[in-house]
Amino acid sequence: MEISRRDGFDKIYEVYWLNVFGPKLVETVGRERMLSTPAHLVDELPNGSILLVTCPTAADFASEEARLAQARAHVHLRPELDFETVLRTLRERSATLAPVEPRFHPDIAPLLARVVAAVAISERQRKVAEFNRYEPPDPEEWLPAVAALPSDVADPKAASEHYSLLAEHLVALLHTKVPSVFKETPESLTDVDYQFWHEEFPRVFERRDIDEHAVPAVGAYLGQVLVRNLGGQWIPRKKLEEAQVRVGNRVWLPFLRAHRYMRSCQSLLDYSLTQLFRVAVHHRT
Repeated sequence: MEISRRDGFDKIYEVYWLNVFGPKLVETVGRERMLSTPAHLVDELPNGSILLVTCPTAADFASEEARLAQARAHVHLRPELDFETVLRTLRERSATLAPVEPRFHPDIAPLLARVVAAVAISERQRKVAEFNRYEPPDPEEWLPAVAALPSDVADPKAASEHYSLLAEHLVALLHTKVPSVFKETPESLTDVDYQFWHEEFPRVFERRDIDEHAVPAVGAYLGQVLVRNLGGQWIPRKKLEEAQVRVGNRVWLPFLRAHRYMRSCQSLLDYSLTQLFRVAVHHRT
């Protein structure tokens, strides 16, 4: 589009599987030349446009045969182009679309699958290959249960209810776009991860608002999911970042995780809620 704006719209910059060339472009290129294009279908339309289909089946557009047909048609319409150069470019495009088998890290695979599905189709397989190599850092937001910090609050029950209220703030923030957030399940953690990544939340919103409101809500929600699904138990602390959830032989620090999680868009993947929960599952006994 940038090139056509610069050089004018009276040239054929690309030939696709399906093309409709308007009357002005047909006259510029030459009607007889267009009608003689080597292609599966070349048809004159009532308004003077020409319909051109390079090969029979759209689903095969990236095959070698389809790319050859595409290159032949393009060079016929633009004789000054080099056939081998055009064909090489098309083959490179096909290579980027070649299926790559996902082999994502199992503790973050559900999230990466969601991220890949949102990427443009032209970049998707490249992103799959990138994520196949991706190894998220091992969670460090935990202590052995024997080293757990004892509760230092006067009323542990009230503190736990406060964490529940903070978690409801996240529900209020996301419930329209992420209905599963009501359920406080492992799947809802992945939905939350994806939504924050999709919105580029750490980049878009003010850092002060993130630290004052989003981080406490995310940490409390993560803790509630550990409690609800893994039989965890809150160990309240006066400082949020020190609050723990005991699960088996470990205590987890969900507010500390939330703080790291919300540092950047990349941190949403590196310190995902999905991964911490799955690692907690591995160590719950």
